[in-house]
This record gives sequence, C-alpha cells and structure tokens, in this order.
Amino acid sequence: MSGRTASAPPASASAALTVHSLQDLKRIQKHLAQERAQALAREQARREAQERAHRARHLFELAVGPVTRLPQRNAVHLLPDPPPPIAVQHQLDEQRVLLESISDDFDVSSLLDTDDALSFRRPGVGIDVTRRLRRGEWTLQRQLDLHGLRTDEAREALGAFIREARKQGIRCVRVVHGKGLGSPGKSPVLKGRVHSWLVQKNEVLAFVQARGDEGGAGALVVLLRSARKH
Repeated sequence: MSGRTASAPPASASAALTVHSLQDLKRIQKHLAQERAQALAREQARREAQERAHRARHLFELAVGPVTRLPQRNAVHLLPDPPPPIAVQHQLDEQRVLLESISDDFDVSSLLDTDDALSFRRPGVGIDVTRRLRRGEWTLQRQLDLHGLRTDEAREALGAFIREARKQGIRCVRVVHGKGLGSPGKSPVLKGRVHSWLVQKNEVLAFVQARGDEGGAGALVVLLRSARKH
C-alpha cells in the first residue's frame, strides 16, 4: 500500500461545524435557528409579494365586487349604414294635394280674356303682362310636352312640372298641349283641360297662346310667381 490517504468528501456548511464542547453545540443550534428564520422570512416576503400582485390585478373587482369579464375580440364588426328613409307620407300628401288642387270640372271660360287668342291673367295682374308675354320679353326657361299622355297623366305631369319650376325659381315656361288634330272629332280636349288646370294653380300669374314660331295654338307661354326667399 502506498503512503497516500484517501481524502474525505467535502462536508456541508452545518457539518463543517465540529462539535468539541457544549458551547460548540449551542453555537450550531443558534446557526440552524438563524437559517430557519431567514427561510421563513423569505417565504413570507414571497407570499406578500404574490398577494400585492393579486390585489393590483383585481383592484376593480375588490372595489365594486364580483364582475364578469367580457369576451375579448380582435375586431369590431360594424353594421352598414341604413339607407335613408323614404318620405312616403310626404309623397302621398303631395299627390293628394295635387289631385285636390286641380279639378277637371272647373269652368275656366269666364276667366279667360277673349281676344285674337285666349289668354289669362290673375286678378291684380295688369294687361301689360300678357302683352309682354306675347312679345317674348320673358325668356323661356323650361318646357313641358304633354303629347301622347292620357288626361290623368297630363294633369299630374303638369302639376309636378309647375311645382318643381317654382321651387327652382323659374319664371317663364312653355306648355305644349297640341292642337288636338289627333283626337276623336278633331276636338282639342287636352287644350281646354290645360287652360283649366293652369288657372287653378296659384303659382300661375298669367299665360298666353304661344307665337307661331313657338307652337302657336298648340302651346301656352306661362308666367309663374317669383319664388319667395326665406
């Protein structure tokens, strides 16, 4: 055998404390107690840190009581804008007013001026207005052609035309009703109806038969009231 001696494995920190006397035993016990106290302190600090973190995460719940979390979504799905509402009642009211304000039974003969061509001017409108209309002193701004329409269609078309022209501030228009050559008996039925309808429209101040180059006996030149400015 060689003179070498086997080295002992390294001892732990507690085992490294060699007991030689009662004082050494007490010192070891004190050291172990300190280690246990430090371990307990570290564990207590860890638990307190966890408790603080939990309270921070649930601060709102602690303040108002139990809550239910809403499901988290990554996108918001917006509904498309609804189409604009259709003013159905307003349209019905306008149609009813149109039908009520224009009658086929209205006798217009006493209101027309009988001269070389029939004309009309509302009370309070001077005779010079119809003269100026015949001379073309007002520029024609719009025209409505009623050829080929039935009586009810022509009545509604004329009412809508006059109402829209007034809204746009138009003063002078031409209404083509035809000479009635295609009507049964060659009688100009629509011509007389147009006279009656125009007289019943408050927007109309006056009208005259158009000049030969503007339609002659088959058309009227109509002067409208000026649009009110609000």
